[in-house]
Amino acid sequence: MKKTISLLALLAGFSVAGANAQEAKPVDTTPKLTFGQMMKQGDKLVFAPCRDRSYAMVEDVSPDRGVGKALSMVGLDSGKKLYVELVGYIENGMLKASALNMAHTEGRCQLPGGSEESWRAAGKEPGWLLAVGNEHVVLKRQGKPDVILPAAPVKAEGGVASYEVSKDNQKLSLRFEQGLCRDAVADSVFGWRATVTSNGQVLKGCAWQR
Repeated sequence: MKKTISLLALLAGFSVAGANAQEAKPVDTTPKLTFGQMMKQGDKLVFAPCRDRSYAMVEDVSPDRGVGKALSMVGLDSGKKLYVELVGYIENGMLKASALNMAHTEGRCQLPGGSEESWRAAGKEPGWLLAVGNEHVVLKRQGKPDVILPAAPVKAEGGVASYEVSKDNQKLSLRFEQGLCRDAVADSVFGWRATVTSNGQVLKGCAWQR
């Protein structure tokens, strides 16, 4: 009798295990933008998502370990806590980072642009700031009036995002190329290099997704 009960229990266990295996969903490996804080503990990278008490270890799966090299530029190896925005996905508690959007040594979390903004870019000499919104593109420059033009979708292909718009006597074109861009003054590093041309004036700087 005991053997019969044990056999039935074993079969039931196999049935439950089989059902669980069938119910298990495949991991979504679509890269997404993730926001959070990062620190290095020994030889491990620890990522804590914003507004979340969980954490994950980080595996750098970017070409030539570019993400790790970028984070080293802003003090990760020296023990600084960084605010980071990475492109990747989580599998078995591990964040697999394939690209960098931006990182800086100010450890506080920031709010993403959501539906209001899709890109930002900035540079120096002269100082300028550009924001790509869902209705307008705004370019601010030191000593000059703001340029405000209607928004249109940014075209992205092969590591290059581009955009061009004109209205009345204003013409603006953007070109963001994927690649590390360092702002040493702000102690930040970004995943995109920006070239903005406004009525013939060429501005160089860094860009990041929002």
